[in-house]
Amino acid sequence: MKIGIVGLPNVGKSTLFNALTKNYSADAQNFPFCTIEPNVGIVNVNDERLEKIRVAVNGAKVIPANCEFIDIAGIVKGASSWEWLGNKFLANIREADAILQVVRIFEDGDIIHVHGAVDPKGDIEVINSELILADIESIEKRVTKDTKKARSDKDVARALEVCAKVKEKLEQGIIVNDMGLSEEELDDIKDLHLLTNKKFVYACNVSEDMMDTSEEELKKLIGITSSETRVVPVCAKLEADMVEMSEEEKHEFLSEMGLISTGLDNLIKASYDALGLEYYFTAGEQEVRAWTIKKASTAPQAAWVIHTDFEKWFIKADVVNWADIVENGGWSQARVAGKVSLEGKDYIVQDGDVILFKFNV
Repeated sequence: MKIGIVGLPNVGKSTLFNALTKNYSADAQNFPFCTIEPNVGIVNVNDERLEKIRVAVNGAKVIPANCEFIDIAGIVKGASSWEWLGNKFLANIREADAILQVVRIFEDGDIIHVHGAVDPKGDIEVINSELILADIESIEKRVTKDTKKARSDKDVARALEVCAKVKEKLEQGIIVNDMGLSEEELDDIKDLHLLTNKKFVYACNVSEDMMDTSEEELKKLIGITSSETRVVPVCAKLEADMVEMSEEEKHEFLSEMGLISTGLDNLIKASYDALGLEYYFTAGEQEVRAWTIKKASTAPQAAWVIHTDFEKWFIKADVVNWADIVENGGWSQARVAGKVSLEGKDYIVQDGDVILFKFNV
């Protein structure tokens, strides 16, 4: 999973990136455009189930799922037309699976806001406008490149018709996500990697006393109406303070604040949900590992993420829910208790399944 982080300057974007990646490689100073080159970090997905499964099966180590975050320069109005700034940096997130918009909610007179005042709705409008303008430019380049070819190629001609339709709506301020395009139309523009065709997740950078704000309240505050779009409260300053804490210290700190999990953990989970992803586990004495898959994947499709040939060689799979293998103390006891089922090619993998695949190699 690859997530591109966007936002205006000084909204806490780079501070959030540093907290996610547990280092301070991204410059996070109190002035606009302090981030120039994109910062890339691999982030492990924290899941307490991994350690519990490891203990149950006496595994040597755990390997969590992970995702990649790309932090680019802050975007301001007109950035897409700046050859040295806008398009150059937007290109760095064109291959991302989803876009994380960091929106500033907190008030702090000591931290400059590029537009002079905290206005989350206005900030989102600026960001989306720049993403739209970048998408329009991508479409125009495609039209220029393929117009001649479309005279003799029906597939190319059809794709250019979709491009014209999409461009018209973009010029009306409608992002691709909200156009209601058919699967065939989306397939025609897939290789353009349009920015507004990606899943959006919003991280509201709030003050500490707003961390318990509900998703519904935050959506009203920033003007998001889609029921499918995820909005998560995150206090970047608080997350940065917890970077050096041990897991025990972090749990105690969160408990004192009345929080169950960190904003960053919630943010990663929301990103998984937005992309329709989940993960299952493999568990043995050598390692306990989480594997990321699309929701509703079959057992052979889940095996494919381990090795591409495993889907072809798949025969059956032993499947047990993570809680059952923990409660019964391992595979053998879970089998005796009747908690392990033998599943075939049509089995739909569930989040939290622990699977032992059987192959005909």
